[in-house]
Amino acid sequence: MATLRDIRRRIGAVRNTAKITSAMKMVSAAKMRRAQNAIENARPYFSKLEDTVSNLISIADDYSNPFIETRNEIKNIAIVLIGSDRGLCGSFNTNLFKSLNAQIEELSKQYPNAHFHFVPVGKKSVAFIKRSKLDSITEFSDIFNKLHFEDAQKIVGSLISLNLNGEVDKIYLFYNEFINILKQLPRVKQLLPIEPTSEQTEIKSLDYIFEPSKEQILDVLIPKLIDARLWKALLESNAAEQAARMMAMDNATSNANDLIRMLELQYNKERQASITKEMLEIVGGAEALKSK
Repeated sequence: MATLRDIRRRIGAVRNTAKITSAMKMVSAAKMRRAQNAIENARPYFSKLEDTVSNLISIADDYSNPFIETRNEIKNIAIVLIGSDRGLCGSFNTNLFKSLNAQIEELSKQYPNAHFHFVPVGKKSVAFIKRSKLDSITEFSDIFNKLHFEDAQKIVGSLISLNLNGEVDKIYLFYNEFINILKQLPRVKQLLPIEPTSEQTEIKSLDYIFEPSKEQILDVLIPKLIDARLWKALLESNAAEQAARMMAMDNATSNANDLIRMLELQYNKERQASITKEMLEIVGGAEALKSK
């Protein structure tokens, strides 16, 4: 049975842990607000860029670009797996990796002759790919501490060279999307080749005059869209990670406080039992002296 001293020590240790997790929660909350503002402010730009490029591709019948060409046979597929650089973020990475396995099964059915290659982004993704003994083309770590657009361009540069050299035929992005503070969902997005969406806006039906030509506009916008797709995935993942870490630290702090209350109750019971035992010993000793 634990002594009163042991219980006091344990209460002190748990209380210190609660202070640490509470501080980490506040830090994550501040980072999450900045990350949330960044992705929410950028989403309209991403959406409009996607629609514009999609519609221009659909009406530029004779336009040719290596980034929109679908190859007859898909032999190699690259998956950019975007995780976190640090832990203590609950099931953020675990859910992502579980969903990845399911996604690979679906893609294997769709492309039975394809080989999968991975580009892990984030230390946790790098560790998962190595632990799973999967084929890694290249890896990127320590980018989420200070996330910059140049990081996305650097990753895109390596992916584009693989696609143009014929080493990969399709490239997918796999990441956690920020829905809200309580919800982050794994998403898959095809990076290359760029395909027009099924829903078209008014540009399809109206007779626009383009200056410069549609082809020249697409030559400029398509590289920007590739960069934007990866940048969006990084921003979504960053916001989702901070939200997941904030909730994990909140749960840890709540659990620590519950444990403290339980230990304090145990301490009071043990202390009361100790006092009662001492009183009984004193009374017993006094009765023994009276009987002599």
